[in-house]
Amino acid sequence: MRYNWQQKDWPKFRYTTDAIEDILFDFARRTGRISGVLEGFSETEQTEAMINLMVSEAIKTSEIEGEYLSRKDVMSSIRRNLGLNPDLPISKDKRVEGVTELMLAIRKHVTSPLTKKMLFDWHTILMKGSSGIHIGQWRTHEEPMQIVSGAIGREVVHFEAPPSHKVPSEMSGFILWFNESQNRIKKPIIRSAIAHLYFQSIHPFEDGNGRIGRAVAEKALSQSIGRPVLFSLSKSIERNKKEYYDALQSAQRSNEITDWIHYFVKTVLDAQIDAEEEIEFTLKKTKFFDKHQSELNERQQKVVRRMLEEGHQGFEGGMNARKYISIASTSKATATRDLQDLVHKGIFKPLGGGRSTRYEIKL
Repeated sequence: MRYNWQQKDWPKFRYTTDAIEDILFDFARRTGRISGVLEGFSETEQTEAMINLMVSEAIKTSEIEGEYLSRKDVMSSIRRNLGLNPDLPISKDKRVEGVTELMLAIRKHVTSPLTKKMLFDWHTILMKGSSGIHIGQWRTHEEPMQIVSGAIGREVVHFEAPPSHKVPSEMSGFILWFNESQNRIKKPIIRSAIAHLYFQSIHPFEDGNGRIGRAVAEKALSQSIGRPVLFSLSKSIERNKKEYYDALQSAQRSNEITDWIHYFVKTVLDAQIDAEEEIEFTLKKTKFFDKHQSELNERQQKVVRRMLEEGHQGFEGGMNARKYISIASTSKATATRDLQDLVHKGIFKPLGGGRSTRYEIKL
């Protein structure tokens, strides 16, 4: 009886929340505060905040699985699919189109019950362009579904999911639990934690289980507030993937899951705090352009917008002449002149000196 699903009490999860009541209260308080802040935003500001968080989620949920997508392509795909910039080109990277369409699909029917068709549709969208696997259906292969690491011949099996012939009945039970638990589990963050662990333990698809499982967790949280959550769970997870996998692996050995609940609740709170900073950054960015846009030439606007795309954590390494030349497609002399002009206007702040000088935006 190595794994949770093999044990007699599966899937009757047990846990206590005494040690995290303060965190649960903080989550609820912050959720209310974010809603209040957004009500004061214009429609454009609300849309920009939502897009930035969706971009983060799309990129980071992919990075957790070892797929690295172009931020520019993800941003373009989301804006095009929202109808904001319909003329933007379709990315040649099918993974970009798949994960961005999934982000929108998750948010389309927030309050609707979870169904088998919904999960199949999500999988079909996510796996767009994939070959060699069954798409939009439960796995059926006879070989064990294992989570494995290590070189060939020295593999380490971290987890083995239920055999494929059990998946249809396991997923029927999961979907029933998910929909019934909305009224039974009063703390949405706890329901989301269990939903993710429960789904990951069944591992119902040939591929894409992690990304669909995080979408399920997001749906659980969104249902509780009647709107899509405004944070990136995957961004918080991706900061320390090892801790995530260790917590998940440990939780899949027993149906006593207090440690998993603690890990997940803290991770969601981290995501929420990060989102608050991102929303505040969006407001600062709007005010920045209201104040300075008329002072920027076309090259400067292009560079500044590219820097601000990175969000509140800033443009990695700052801006320098070499990066400016590349982004603005201009000469060294023009780049130097533009940078000096931005400093003179109080828009850029120089750091360091000489050839190592770099610049940050003063928001």
